[in-house]
Amino acid sequence: MEFSKLVNGLDDEIFAALNDRKVELEAEGKTIYNLSVGTPDFPTPPHIREALIDAAKDPASWKYTLRDMPETLEAVVNYYHDRYHVDITPDMVTSCNGSQDGLGHIGMVLCNPGDLVLLPSPCYPAFITSARMAQAEIYYYPMAKEHNFLPYVKDIPEDAARRAKYMVVSLPSNPTGSVGTPEVYEEIIAFAKKYDILIVHDNAYSDIVFDGVTCGSFLQYEGAMDIGVEFFSLSKSFNVTGARLSFLVGRKDVVAAFRKLHSQTDFGMFYPLQKAAVAALTGPRDMVKEQCALYQERRDALCGGLRSIGWDCPDSHGTLFVWAPIPASYTSSMNFCLDLMEKAGVICTPGSSFGPLGEGYVRFALVLPPARIKEAVQAIAHSGILSSH
Repeated sequence: MEFSKLVNGLDDEIFAALNDRKVELEAEGKTIYNLSVGTPDFPTPPHIREALIDAAKDPASWKYTLRDMPETLEAVVNYYHDRYHVDITPDMVTSCNGSQDGLGHIGMVLCNPGDLVLLPSPCYPAFITSARMAQAEIYYYPMAKEHNFLPYVKDIPEDAARRAKYMVVSLPSNPTGSVGTPEVYEEIIAFAKKYDILIVHDNAYSDIVFDGVTCGSFLQYEGAMDIGVEFFSLSKSFNVTGARLSFLVGRKDVVAAFRKLHSQTDFGMFYPLQKAAVAALTGPRDMVKEQCALYQERRDALCGGLRSIGWDCPDSHGTLFVWAPIPASYTSSMNFCLDLMEKAGVICTPGSSFGPLGEGYVRFALVLPPARIKEAVQAIAHSGILSSH
């Protein structure tokens, strides 16, 4: 069978490859500290699980959904008003099966073959796949250390800006852990208006920011609603990653076009999952704040611990992730990841998986408690990998 150029051009799934080796090492009796995949290890709140279970007991819940329930849309509208102080209407919201699904298809909604897309680098790989699926050209704008791993639109060339159909912005950023500022968002909005570019914002981590900083929605900034949409995910805030509870929110015409494409490939979000989403959005949020503090403890254990053993790892400002430069003795992030797994039993993700400007870094996920993270740090120290290569 000769498969499509699209499929043949996709990169292998890095997490599967790392997991295969992890299984082999565990079979050999090696202690493994898996800090690669960003799946929360905190429990899903009981009221969300109970809402799903209760809905699943109703035989009527097991039919094709075909549309979002008014109750679901209203819950998103009210959440945006209460949490982000953003006023939207139900026709500015549509569900998707996780932000990865939504981001993966948005390119086909917005682009014709040959259109130009502005993507951050490093970035979440789904952004790249989406542009490739739409047969769009990609211009990578750097999320560089000298600009605190934040978008810097002044460095985007004029010809790229004029050709661009849409620009993906992802803040707080996976993988770099950088958190947007009002000034950055205002510059992005002015840039988008000047060049008639749609902004697609990935809002997955607004509830996981550190050191007393608060974070909200891209749509809360003046003018954003005119030029933007955002994918709003419940996965990380409420520990429902497997349930794939996400929504596209923003400009009505973009939301309607996305819904039109989605209706051709999907019959809608399962009713019990919608009930779970409603429970999350309308229920208590104390655990979200408490959980953020626990993630900061993990950040401190990892970043502070790595610095104490001679690895210059800056603090992450948000998300579940830490973006760390590889030791100077290495030139390949993948080789370093493999060595780190073999010698220390610590699994992270190579920066090269996050686009062309990710090389030279690795990403750690804060998915182990502080005590286990401290053990991982000591395993790295005892392995000698930071001083010998």
